[in-house]
Amino acid sequence: MSTLDPVAVFRMEAAECLEAIEAGLLDLTHQLDNKDLVDAVFRGLHTLKGSGAMFGFEALAAFTHHCETAFDRVRKGEVAATSELVAAVLAAQDHMRALVDQPDADHGDTGSKLLAQLQTAVGGKPAAPAAAPAAVAALAVVREVSAKKKNSWRIRFSLPANSMANGTNPLGLLDELRDLGECTVRANTSAIPPLGELMPTELHISWDVMLTSEQGRSAIDDVFIFVLDDMELSVEEIDGPATANVALVEPKPAPAPVAAVSAAVPEFRPVEAVPARREPPAAVSQAKAAENVRVPAERLDELMDRVGELVIAQSRLSQLASASADIALRSVSEEIERLSGELRDTMMVLRMVPVATLFSRFRRLVHDLARETGKVIELVTEGESTEVDKTVIERLADPLVHLVRNSIDHGLEMPADRLAAGKTEAGTVTLSARQAGGEVIISIKDDGRGINRERVRAKAESSGLIQPGQPLSDPELLQLIFAPGFSTAAAITNLSGRGVGMDVVKKTVEALRGAIDIVSVPGQGSEVSLRIPLTLAIIDGLLVRVGSGRYVIPLSAVEECLELSLEEDLRSRGRSFISLRDSLVPFLRLRDLFRTGTKPDVHQKVVVISTGTERVGLVVDQIIGDHQTVIKSMSKLHNDVATFSGATILGDGSVALILDVGHLVAAGQQQEAQLRVAG
Repeated sequence: MSTLDPVAVFRMEAAECLEAIEAGLLDLTHQLDNKDLVDAVFRGLHTLKGSGAMFGFEALAAFTHHCETAFDRVRKGEVAATSELVAAVLAAQDHMRALVDQPDADHGDTGSKLLAQLQTAVGGKPAAPAAAPAAVAALAVVREVSAKKKNSWRIRFSLPANSMANGTNPLGLLDELRDLGECTVRANTSAIPPLGELMPTELHISWDVMLTSEQGRSAIDDVFIFVLDDMELSVEEIDGPATANVALVEPKPAPAPVAAVSAAVPEFRPVEAVPARREPPAAVSQAKAAENVRVPAERLDELMDRVGELVIAQSRLSQLASASADIALRSVSEEIERLSGELRDTMMVLRMVPVATLFSRFRRLVHDLARETGKVIELVTEGESTEVDKTVIERLADPLVHLVRNSIDHGLEMPADRLAAGKTEAGTVTLSARQAGGEVIISIKDDGRGINRERVRAKAESSGLIQPGQPLSDPELLQLIFAPGFSTAAAITNLSGRGVGMDVVKKTVEALRGAIDIVSVPGQGSEVSLRIPLTLAIIDGLLVRVGSGRYVIPLSAVEECLELSLEEDLRSRGRSFISLRDSLVPFLRLRDLFRTGTKPDVHQKVVVISTGTERVGLVVDQIIGDHQTVIKSMSKLHNDVATFSGATILGDGSVALILDVGHLVAAGQQQEAQLRVAG
């Protein structure tokens, strides 16, 4: 049985912690006076520092300590939260990621430059050297605090019985309390079971601590920040430290200190808020921990492959059972078909990820681009709960980066230009996602200047993409911006000008069997929509026959099936339209499209498919039935065959091609437009 490397586990948790810190910082940008956000960022930095020191990432702990100190000063009201401070910690966060990924690498003077920027933003005293250990630096900060009125606190706490087995050392917590000031500690041992029942790995001691310190309540809470969820903690502020010390410290005879301590134990009254037995909370903690399990993505991919092979084997079994008169075999086949279908559905749910995980990455990008370009930009996200296959999410990250950068650089105007045009000073970039049938549509919309069609045509003609004066429809003209090397930028900048980004978008979307739509209104903005399949693994399909070949139509795109008699087929020659509830729907004869060279069946069928609001009918010879389709990619030799999006293996071992619904609908609509022009 393989076990995860603790350092690898830390890196995963550190990545989540850094994402939470980044989200908090970006929220703080718009609400600089929000104390809850300041506290959340501080807790994240404190957690990262402590975890880093625990796993030996000393450089990370030392560097993070300075950012934590800065936010601690904000939290205490010593300095104000500013956009400069947020930008400095965001830049420092990138360095923290580097220290997590490559702790032993030479990062040069990056850390010292970032700390100087942080110090400028805070406006305080020079920070401690970056190489200082986090604990030493923290003590230095405490010693530098000016003399204040000392407060007395009574702290009573107990930990779960399994805390030491889980790596928590209570002596370390007591040492941290002693670092805060004068401290008197007393242990409550009344809950220790008899020796015969005692488990050496379990903790049955609680503590009563009197602390006199210049620090506030927040410093005490920070000591227990890593164990706060699973422990019992009571903190009370006491007026008059002398009285409190007298109440806690009892005089003991000098000749027999051991006996005095033993005699004092029965007289100690356990605190009611701290239960003696901690097993039930420990059980609850373990139950909570078991609710979520980390699984590497590669294992999910491997499991998906096994499920796909199982579906193919089940299809073969169903075919054999249908040809057999054995009732028992048919019964077993139906049961396995049901179970494999449920397993497939469960597996698909495991692979689905909300697009919120993708959209959240762009908050930081928009923030940085706004500072770089001097534009005022507002990012709006819609439909974050829409779920897509995790592979699709991973492969869409780079294309969306290019589209967002393009919208900000080419689309949005400078604030002065927007005001002159009667718009608001802040430009808006909207990321939205919605599901339409078996596709998810991800749109990037801006309210900028729109696409200059004259510049696009001029650039295309000068680049030789089109002939001068060549007639193009508006969608065809706009699609030119995805050509390799195409750019209308006057100069090459950090954002654009090389003509690479949009080409990457097109190639990635085509590799995902998707399509791109563009709508642009001059002076009002542009919208780029990516239509992507929900999953790239297993789909429900409708198995049909055309001639002697069998094909699969994604079931999510099928609206209905109609019968097309031979007489109706003959009457529609030259028109290729079918009347469907008072509307004309164009249809394609797949037998002619695939050039089967066979005669049509007497009773042909029309399968009406759709993408969004567009519909087209596909004429087939026979509808065989539904089919669980394991998608296999086409070979490189067939990459330019747009009619098919993949292939699948049938129960008898033969191959059926999967029809590309988007391409067929576009072909049907193009045929409709040509017939209307001709008519």
